[in-house]
Amino acid sequence: MGALDDRIRIHTGDITRLSVDAIVNAANSSLLGGGGVDGAIHRAAGPELAAECRTLNGCETGDAKLTRGYRLPARYVIHAVGPVWQGGGLGEAKLLASCYRRSLEIASDQGCLTIAFPAISTGIYGYPKDEATGIAVHTVTDFLRQDPQLETVTFCCFDERLAELYRRAVAVPGEG
Repeated sequence: MGALDDRIRIHTGDITRLSVDAIVNAANSSLLGGGGVDGAIHRAAGPELAAECRTLNGCETGDAKLTRGYRLPARYVIHAVGPVWQGGGLGEAKLLASCYRRSLEIASDQGCLTIAFPAISTGIYGYPKDEATGIAVHTVTDFLRQDPQLETVTFCCFDERLAELYRRAVAVPGEG
């Protein structure tokens, strides 16, 4: 097992092109596709993904469910349903952390060595990006300390400004 720093990567680009064991989809509770990352993953994976998602009966906020990756380079898609930001007083931080933790547990149970996350809940769901990146990095770091199996966790960012927030969050030692 490498040092934590070696196990967390920050990548700017398209999550649907990453060759990892699993990519995480910032899904809505129906799991049937939507805008942003969700729509891009469904388009890239092909119609088989939506067909499998229809069999899963949706997903609760803060939880995640596994499907195959179909036409994606990733073997699996883990669909995580993040919270809609409503000001921070309704348990959003706990639900967001739960999305990351559940996704990591599913990946680990599936024998995955590599996983990539988008910035869950920071798009149309309106979660403040600086807070969301801190929660993501903290939750992933905690998980990696206890799980030697996962080799790398990639935070896949759609632009350089978001990547910079992740770089800053990773550089801050053990907050929380």
